[in-house]
Amino acid sequence: MSGHSKWATTKYRKGAQDAARAKVFAKLIRQIEVAAREGGSDMTANAGLRTMYAKARDASVPIDTIERAIKRGSGELEGVRYESISYEGYAPDGVAVIVECLSDNRNRTGAEIRNLFSRNGGTMAEPGAVSWQFERKGVIAVPRTFEEERVLEVVMESGAEDLTDEDERWLVTSSPSDLVAVRTALEGAGLEPGASELTMVATSTVEVASDSEAKRVLRLVEALEDHDDVQNVYANFDIPDEIMAAYAG
Repeated sequence: MSGHSKWATTKYRKGAQDAARAKVFAKLIRQIEVAAREGGSDMTANAGLRTMYAKARDASVPIDTIERAIKRGSGELEGVRYESISYEGYAPDGVAVIVECLSDNRNRTGAEIRNLFSRNGGTMAEPGAVSWQFERKGVIAVPRTFEEERVLEVVMESGAEDLTDEDERWLVTSSPSDLVAVRTALEGAGLEPGASELTMVATSTVEVASDSEAKRVLRLVEALEDHDDVQNVYANFDIPDEIMAAYAG
C-alpha cells in the first residue's frame, strides 16, 4: 500500500504473521516469473528481473525459490502463465486507487476486484480515469545511520531525482530506468540500501481527516491487498499519522 506520507512498507495487519509472509513470498515469486518471461533469465540484460531479484532477497525469499521462479518464467520449468492487468477506481472520499494484478484468469480477477471495491465503499473506474494522478518512479530506502550529505552525494551522481527524510530512513527517488544504477552506486559506496522497487507516486493527494472515512479507505486498500492476484495497490490518500497509528493498533 502506498499513500502520501509513508512508502509501501507500513502494513495494517492483525496477527497471522506467517501467513502474511507466505503471501508476500507468493506475490514476489509471481512477479519474478513474469519478469523472466518478458525479459529473459539473464539478469545482466534484464533490469526488471534484477530489480525483482533484489526485492525478493530484501524480503528474505530463499535463493533456490527465486531461481526456480526464474526457470519457470523463462520456460526451463513448466509453470502457469500470468498476465499483467491494472484496474483503477475510487475509494471513499474520492481517493484515487490503482490496483496492479498478475492473473491466469482475467475475467475472474476483474469480477473479484470489482466486488471488493463495491463491498468496501469504493467504485471501479474506466482505464485512465485516475492513472494520470500518478507517476512511475524507482524508490530506494537507505538507513538513517548514514549522513544525509554522503547519501545525497552518491545518489545524485548516479542519476537520482530526490532524497527525502522519512522517519528512520532516507528515501531516494529516481526514474524507473535509473533505479538499478542508483542502487548499484549505493552498494558500491558501502551505504547498504534497504528495500527498493518500482512504484507509483501520487502527483496530488486527497486529505482524509475524518477518522471514520480514513478507516473506510484503509479497509478497502487492505481488502484489495489481501487478494491473491493483487501485486500492488497505490492510493493518493493523505491521512494524519495519529489516525494511521490508531488503525494499526
